[in-house]
Amino acid sequence: MRSIEQFIQLTEALINDKTGKSLSFIQKAVLSASLLETKKNYAQIAIENNYSENYIRQLVAPKLWQLLSNTLGEKVNRTNCRAVLEQRLDSSCLQTISQPTQMQEKIVLEPPEGQVPLSSTLYIKRDLEQVCYQVILQPRAFIHIKAPRKMGKTSLMTRILAYGSSHNYHTVRLSLHRAETEVFSSLEKFLRWFCANVTYQLGIKSKLEEYWDEDMGDLMNCTIYFQGYVLQEISTPVILALDEVNKLFEYPQLTRDFLGLLRSWYEETRDISIWQKLRVLIIKSTDIYINLDINKSPFNVGLAIDLPSFTTLQVEDLAQRHGLQLTALQFEQLMALTGGFPYLVRLAFYHSVQHQIPVDNILQDATNDTGIFSEHLHNQLHSLLQSHDLLEVFQQVIKSTAPIILEQEVAFKLKSLGLIYLENKTATVSCGLYREYFSDYFINNTAIIARS
Repeated sequence: MRSIEQFIQLTEALINDKTGKSLSFIQKAVLSASLLETKKNYAQIAIENNYSENYIRQLVAPKLWQLLSNTLGEKVNRTNCRAVLEQRLDSSCLQTISQPTQMQEKIVLEPPEGQVPLSSTLYIKRDLEQVCYQVILQPRAFIHIKAPRKMGKTSLMTRILAYGSSHNYHTVRLSLHRAETEVFSSLEKFLRWFCANVTYQLGIKSKLEEYWDEDMGDLMNCTIYFQGYVLQEISTPVILALDEVNKLFEYPQLTRDFLGLLRSWYEETRDISIWQKLRVLIIKSTDIYINLDINKSPFNVGLAIDLPSFTTLQVEDLAQRHGLQLTALQFEQLMALTGGFPYLVRLAFYHSVQHQIPVDNILQDATNDTGIFSEHLHNQLHSLLQSHDLLEVFQQVIKSTAPIILEQEVAFKLKSLGLIYLENKTATVSCGLYREYFSDYFINNTAIIARS
């Protein structure tokens, strides 16, 4: 049986061969969701890919099905696409396009921003995916993935959800960064927002008013809503993915209450079978710097994944997928500059191929205002300038010739930005790019920093 990624790759090759066109990112997302045995609706696709439902329903989907219909010579829609493609891809036309051709060998570039699409040939596995796939199908599954920004957390999360969907699991994906500030103003507002979004994505009717009793308390109301209604309404397990949970850390009491609630649900799976339908996936950019009762923390149960940077072998693999041949010295210099951070490495390869710039030139101009990393470096600087404490402490890290011990909250915030590497409570600059750029910045702006 073909995987969804194989379907997408073969279908795109067929389209390119017949029409000279290729699928856009969002077209691939719609097709991927429509090929699942339990198909996602357009509302779910829109939420997962940061588009409006109307845009998907009225523009993207009709053009996709028309393109496939024109290519295959028969009507294709969301309902029959898998059956039609299976038949056509198994026919003689598959043998024609499966032969090595110049078209297939052409590098398909993808901008390095955002998650790596499910159908991408540029996604690099870290051997963690298979572990997550095995765990998420188990009753009581509870996975928390931690890594700095732009390390691939959301790309991994998306693949875990897709794997669950391929096994007929329901999936719910909530990014806390999408919630308005008002949502975090009270526990009741947050939990009602949480419950409303879950029921919406599951495609079931919201019954908050029926289950919310002010005399019961918000935590109990939320628990009863899930146990007495949500989990009763679904016949197969649901994977609840919570992205950017560190957004909660700005609200300490809310954090304690909500994370304690998740831990209590995990404990319920021991004795109440219906809770075993719930599988939880938590994504965060930093360690929690709020004191939590050890018995109420969800981060000391289940599977913990600390997403690593790319190894040299993985960077070599990514270079080959971009059609680049680098020397051993170039790989060594690239790893020293980027620290193997996926986004930085992909950015370098993307610009090298797109603009035909030798990797050597990219490395030489890395910290220049005209270099390819300039926008990213300016964004990192902007994040630092929002807090005098962060700026001052990172300056100490830059100036130090040895690892230094930092106050916990500041250390975790710097780590979430990817600026430092923490080991045994001591901090060092995470890569040569940041050391070189910020060393120059601190030397040239000493007076400005002192006044900030």
